[in-house]
Amino acid sequence: MNRIEAPVIKDAIEFNLQLKPCRQFTLNNGVPVYAIDAGAQEVLQLELVFYAGNWFEQQKNVAAATSYLLKNGTSGKNAFQLNETFDYYGAYCNRSCYNETAVVTLSCINKHLPALLPVVREMITDSVFPETELDIYKQNSKQKLKVSLQKCDYVATRLADAYLYGETHPYGKYTNPEDLDALNSSLLQDFFKQYYLNGQCVIFVSGKLPENLPEQLNNAFGDLGLKPFNKVIPQIAQLPAVEKKYRIQNDVNGVQGAIRIARPFPNRHHPDFMKVMVLNTLFGGFFGSRLMSNIREDKGYTYGIHSFVQNHIHDSAWMISTEAGKDVCEATIEEVYKEMKILREEPIDAEELLLVRNFLIGTILGDLDGPFHIMGRWKNLVLNNLTDDYFYRSIETIKTISAEELQELAKKYLNPEEFYELVVI
Repeated sequence: MNRIEAPVIKDAIEFNLQLKPCRQFTLNNGVPVYAIDAGAQEVLQLELVFYAGNWFEQQKNVAAATSYLLKNGTSGKNAFQLNETFDYYGAYCNRSCYNETAVVTLSCINKHLPALLPVVREMITDSVFPETELDIYKQNSKQKLKVSLQKCDYVATRLADAYLYGETHPYGKYTNPEDLDALNSSLLQDFFKQYYLNGQCVIFVSGKLPENLPEQLNNAFGDLGLKPFNKVIPQIAQLPAVEKKYRIQNDVNGVQGAIRIARPFPNRHHPDFMKVMVLNTLFGGFFGSRLMSNIREDKGYTYGIHSFVQNHIHDSAWMISTEAGKDVCEATIEEVYKEMKILREEPIDAEELLLVRNFLIGTILGDLDGPFHIMGRWKNLVLNNLTDDYFYRSIETIKTISAEELQELAKKYLNPEEFYELVVI
């Protein structure tokens, strides 16, 4: 190496990115397992994904409460004992509930997996949802909700989703205090039996995996009443709001407003989706985007403004989100529409397009750093009923999409009259 000469700088788009293949096997009960064996440390992450999100609940917040309380008591261990077991082995167990799915995640050192798998099994087969734990959950949730409802950003997010999908749709419904009061242990137990004990499941495991991993997982979960997950989740009718513009006064003393500008948008299976990911990045998807350059750096209306496509399995939405001083909220919206107009009327120059390409490829490169990140990519593909071909087509789209194609997409999707517009102060 000649240290007098600077190294050659390569653009990220010159890299040939490869998605590490995912090993696949099936437990005795048909539950599929996806495994990534990589990394240098003797650690792993196990994720049990159940189709037990709020898509399947008949009463608000049942799915979220069931997910949370999985770790708060079984017939043999109380909440303290369960948490103490994970702490003793230096492990971390988390529960998360989303729109369609609920996930139980275990992160641990490989050698402790045989001791921890029975505890996870106990959680997903023998949770009892004690009324005392449920009362604590309801009290804490109502307190958090009370605090959150004072924040314009929180109110704007949930109202925007309700306008886009309808308040009865899983993507649009939101929790009120009376919904929490209506919860009881019997409701949670019924949901648990249907969607955990006898529900649909898929398992993802990543890290430096032990050789006998299939045997360990089969011994822990292969004899349960779980079923292979159905990759097609039935649609639920959307009832979007008819009115497109809203101005909400949430706090009479508020000094800033939360702005949401959003329109319905198809999911990943639509032919325009990959191309719009490039257009969105240019428009408001990273720190060097048009919206940031104009509204943050030039006008100084906000600390940050972003646009994104929501991460939904079914139909989604393209959203612009920011907070600005209440006296400049309307001016901020005008500038957003101005940037849409520029993208519709003027093609992007080659230098800016190269910057966006490099940013996107660099982001993907970061997502391939380590087994947990790689599995995140695979999980996204599997749960959305996609293959690794989608990954490679995405990269090809980023590298080859033209300025003319981006302009045509802007003409098709970035029209102000198609967007819902909300300001909450």
